[in-house]
Amino acid sequence: MNGLYMVVAVGISFCVTALSGIWLLPVLRKLKFGQTILEIGPKWHKNKQGTPTMGGVMFILGIVVAVFAGYMMLTFNAPNGGMDVNPHQTMIKAKLFYGLMLAVAYGLIGFADDYIKVVKKQNEGLNAKQKLVLQTLFACIYLALIYMSGDRVTTLFIPFMGAIDIGFLYYPFAVFAMLALSNAVNLTDGIDGLLSSVTFVIGLAFMIITSMLQMHEMGVMAGAMAGGCLGFLVWNYYPAKAFMGDTGSLFLGGMIIALAFGTGLPLFIVILGIIYVIEVGSVMIQMTYFKATKGKRIFKMSPIHHHYEMS
Repeated sequence: MNGLYMVVAVGISFCVTALSGIWLLPVLRKLKFGQTILEIGPKWHKNKQGTPTMGGVMFILGIVVAVFAGYMMLTFNAPNGGMDVNPHQTMIKAKLFYGLMLAVAYGLIGFADDYIKVVKKQNEGLNAKQKLVLQTLFACIYLALIYMSGDRVTTLFIPFMGAIDIGFLYYPFAVFAMLALSNAVNLTDGIDGLLSSVTFVIGLAFMIITSMLQMHEMGVMAGAMAGGCLGFLVWNYYPAKAFMGDTGSLFLGGMIIALAFGTGLPLFIVILGIIYVIEVGSVMIQMTYFKATKGKRIFKMSPIHHHYEMS
């Protein structure tokens, strides 16, 4: 029965996201919130100049509505209307809503970046240091809130190997992992439908994982993310009628963080999010090789999806 709420969350998120594009895209066009295509990219991207960006607002709205709707249904159908709450349920609830808050906060960082690029006509947007400081701040706030909710677990589950308790080192590791993951997700957003399709599949994977772990609240979040990404693909499949912008990609990074840490399986994202790992890895390899060889490149362009485009 609890699996039904995940499916409902998928449906609500999909519908809200897909339908919101009908009114949002004309608004973005009217405000001239169009994407600026830089000269450093593939030449054929130039025909995408002016495509509405900040389209991530669509699935942010859809996911937030679906999470609250799914949670209310879970609570309403729980014994005694959800009044009998044990400490474990309290922690799961905290992970759900604090995780959603983190995702929205990261989405706001992306919105500020997009706003500076599109409205202020400054192509660089927020600089790397500004983004990193804000992301670190929100990551620390998220971990502090989770800690205060009663979750003091410092154990890491390593795929195919087992668990290891790393004590206080868990927290600096968590901050580093959050920053790496959110930026890896952000780098994956570069081709029509790429990030939304990849993240849709990861949402399905987390639906299965949360069902196996009986973490129904987190399952609602996974379903909402999957539905939102699928709804956005209505507007984002090639040729894209809208881009999610950093507003959307950083929000999705926050959602992946919330699900990975909310289920207690942050290291599993190395497997589930292998595309993210490859994308950020290609950038690191390219930069290292470029500096070491004084100008030579391994890939025609990084992240690696651009290399494949140019091949």
